[in-house]
Amino acid sequence: MTDFAGNRLAQLLGPGRPVLLDGGMGTLLQDRGLEDGAPGELWNLENPDSVRAAHEAYAAAGARILTTNTFGGTRPRLDMHGLGDRLAEVNRAAAQIARSVADEHVLLVAGDVGPTGELLAPLGTLQPEEAQELFAEQVAALVEGGVDLILVETLSDLAEADAAVAAARQVAPDLPLVVTMSFDTNLRTMMGVRPADAVAHLAAAGVDAAGANCGRGPEEMELIAAQLAEARTGDVLLVAQSNAGLPQVVGDHFEYDATPGDLAAHSGRLAALGIDLIGGCCGSTPEHITAVGGVVASS
Repeated sequence: MTDFAGNRLAQLLGPGRPVLLDGGMGTLLQDRGLEDGAPGELWNLENPDSVRAAHEAYAAAGARILTTNTFGGTRPRLDMHGLGDRLAEVNRAAAQIARSVADEHVLLVAGDVGPTGELLAPLGTLQPEEAQELFAEQVAALVEGGVDLILVETLSDLAEADAAVAAARQVAPDLPLVVTMSFDTNLRTMMGVRPADAVAHLAAAGVDAAGANCGRGPEEMELIAAQLAEARTGDVLLVAQSNAGLPQVVGDHFEYDATPGDLAAHSGRLAALGIDLIGGCCGSTPEHITAVGGVVASS
């Protein structure tokens, strides 16, 4: 039996596993009128009511942790939309919106940090210390907004993960840290990282939880989760957040092909593997999370 006494996230969550996470944010904002390709992060400033409504829907679905609307909140990604000079404002506002909903429902807030979108040396030009600075800048704004933990997600490169871990340790050493990677290329990340290697590396780096998000749907996520569970080491918690299947063209838009029932059955299999935190990623909605929650609660 693993002793989680030294795990900051386990202490914050208390007993009871698995813990229900929330689902996708972009899908909900697009349903509310966010144009395809537009930065959802800007809505933290210009349409906060829609962001708040998304958090409220996940709170009502039973999620224990609400994830800030800041996946693209690093400077390189915000610069693509001319928002780099508003980085602190965008991230702080996102954290405050999620915090306001979480406080009403006694939930936790995860400050969401996505990849920079830049390749680290030697494949790219971004140096590790520069990546750490980029992550630290975003994490500082999220902390200022009141998050309870840091979630770094959808990474493919362990070097970038190391930079994010270093940034979190620099800016928010007392907050729990979760890092998830996307294994979407023959059960490896785009950079060739295997699930077992990721768990071992991230646990050694001192993260509180590690795992997988996004990817190619529930069936592949279960294969990945089995490898994560087999490689678990120390007191690290395990995370899985699958997409709601794969996107299919329906008329003039995309719809994901996994139903709430599909994701619920999937979550039962994840729980049986020993996954500690279960939620959804792209295409998942409050309806999916409600269905998942019904299974998670009885696991």
